Amino acid sequence: PDSSLKVTGVDFLKSQNTRQHHTDAYNTKNLVVRRGQAFQIQLNFSRELRASDKLALRFGIGEKPMKPRGTLLSLNPRREPDFSGWQISIVKSSGNECLLSVTSSPSAPVGIYTLNVKTGSNIYKPEDGEVYLLFNPWCKDDVVFLDDEAQRNEYVLNDTGYIYVGSAYNIYNRPWNFGQFEEFVLDACMYLLDKSNLRLSSRRDSVLVSRAMSALVNANDDNGVLLGSWSGNYDRGTSPLDWIGSVSILQQYFKTKKPVSYGQCWVFAGVLTTVMRCLGIPSRCVSNFNSAHDTDENLRVDIYLNEYGEKLNRLSLDSVWNFHVWNDVWMKRTDLPSGFDGWQAIDSTPQEQSQGMFQCGPCPLKAIREGDVYLPYDSKFVYAEVNADQVYWVVKKVNGKDKYVKVNTETRGIGVNMSTKAVGQDAREDVTSEYKFPEGSQEERKSMQKASSFIRPSGLGIRARFAAAASLDDMCAKPEVLHEKVSKSGVQLEITNTEILYPGNPLELAITVKTSNPGSWTINLAGSCQLQSYTGKVEASLGYLKETVQLEGQSETKVPLRIAADSYMKKLAMLEDEVLIHVTAIAEVQGTEDKLTKETTMRFEYPPITVQMPEKAKLNRDFTCSFIFKNRLNVPLDNCKLLVEGLGIFKMATFDQGDVKPGRIIKSEVICTPTRVGEKKIVAKLTSALVKAISVEKTITITE
Repeated sequence: PDSSLKVTGVDFLKSQNTRQHHTDAYNTKNLVVRRGQAFQIQLNFSRELRASDKLALRFGIGEKPMKPRGTLLSLNPRREPDFSGWQISIVKSSGNECLLSVTSSPSAPVGIYTLNVKTGSNIYKPEDGEVYLLFNPWCKDDVVFLDDEAQRNEYVLNDTGYIYVGSAYNIYNRPWNFGQFEEFVLDACMYLLDKSNLRLSSRRDSVLVSRAMSALVNANDDNGVLLGSWSGNYDRGTSPLDWIGSVSILQQYFKTKKPVSYGQCWVFAGVLTTVMRCLGIPSRCVSNFNSAHDTDENLRVDIYLNEYGEKLNRLSLDSVWNFHVWNDVWMKRTDLPSGFDGWQAIDSTPQEQSQGMFQCGPCPLKAIREGDVYLPYDSKFVYAEVNADQVYWVVKKVNGKDKYVKVNTETRGIGVNMSTKAVGQDAREDVTSEYKFPEGSQEERKSMQKASSFIRPSGLGIRARFAAAASLDDMCAKPEVLHEKVSKSGVQLEITNTEILYPGNPLELAITVKTSNPGSWTINLAGSCQLQSYTGKVEASLGYLKETVQLEGQSETKVPLRIAADSYMKKLAMLEDEVLIHVTAIAEVQGTEDKLTKETTMRFEYPPITVQMPEKAKLNRDFTCSFIFKNRLNVPLDNCKLLVEGLGIFKMATFDQGDVKPGRIIKSEVICTPTRVGEKKIVAKLTSALVKAISVEKTITITE
């Protein structure tokens, strides 16, 4: 009989290994482990293992695994460990069974390794022999090591969260299901790694992997995951507002291998967070309010208004987005001088090319904060997004020609209230101080000086023709120390709404003008109301006021601005994007140099969705979840859709509700079967022609 040693079976001990590696949530039949940490494999042999037997576990990655390239690892428990950094040992051997412990190198390339076992001249290939190896934030020798359990639970393991949107002083959360453990999501990420053209040896490097993924999550250049569109017409795909998470996007992409339509910044950021967390790189979504999208890195954004305070699209080459969402990823930067470890910004929204592709980052937050904008990658671009100045010009007709009058420079308006979900709680955390020193502090001035020395001054470039009316010193790079103009009258502006802003009702707005210094002041006031998309693009001008106001000493007056419902309702139903209400005011005090602008952005308010379900449920036992919505607006909501998803409870579902007349109540039910224990979230979103995104979420605890 053949007495050579043969393997008769391999047990990957999946439940024990995945628990220890924090990978037990991945919905896949294969073993998923993290690098730099031991896992066990049990081998069954045709006979007892003898001292003279040759035994090697061979892990191969890529098309043609080869030893010299480090893509084939042959691990022999009886030989000295080799230079690869992988280790293997026999834990115990009894009878025909042998328990082995394998530890991969903490800098091993991540990806799919195929295992076969060689005994003498016999090779055994187990079924489901592909082992997925991920980054390991629990391992102190891994560059993505994160030394805080609560943060790892949030930034690696949490599969739900929020993305903050709205406007700087009116921030709200959009629930987002990251779903990094759902079926096919891990495979989609592995497919992206293969698509990235990163050499296998580069896949050990979290800097290169995160940069490659920032390119692959957008479809530009490389047929990546998501096609961006800000056109306002999304008939050929899914409107960016209709997604409630990354899962259906990545699943569709993996199935078709074609870009999914459509994304806008929060969708790109949501998907990139999923990809990073899925691969094991700690990640969070960061929303930057009043984000400068400056077309030439000169640290200033010019905003042109007409004499009513209406923003002029045609002149503005730069834009200020109400918010822009990108990602931070956590890692050591061994490629940079010391001091730049920790959070790094990456951005997959296609805006500008970097090294010939639409990709951005990783860029150390410390480099942005300290003004070290020469460090890779794309630090000048990110620096400008959070630090540009806004210069306001009023365009007046003088003898039939446009004259440009500079009315204000706002140095503190860009990059405010930067937000992410707090660790371990459903709340907003402000991370502005990780990107910037306090406004006006000594450190901020130093950082600004350093950054300005690397960012070319704006000179008399493309804007010269707009600002011929301005004196030359206005056009040069801004002086390091800003001398605030002293205001004679102490004029101030405030913009408020006096009634709740429900679609279908008139918009009741008011501009308050205040003076604080003794004297008699005559003030020319202009104010306008426009609808704009979150990228700052004006979609419609709704109305304006022009008045002359008299104030004595320290006093104030409130000037109403009322927009009738029918002046905006048609426009609202035509646009497929959510729009914000943008109000701009300009005050000029007669007989002085006092000029001031103020702008604010508000959002419409909507009736809520109510969710009815038990607080607790048992694993694999059905329960019912109901979604109830009453149209409390005085206008019908045409073409209503309710989108619902509960990770680990039920797959995404859509209910078409038709047209919902004022006062009508709609109710939809889902039968839920929980497949995972723990705290789970159910998310619902209602969209219609008029109302773009009402969302709600509810938590349920699933027990065994």
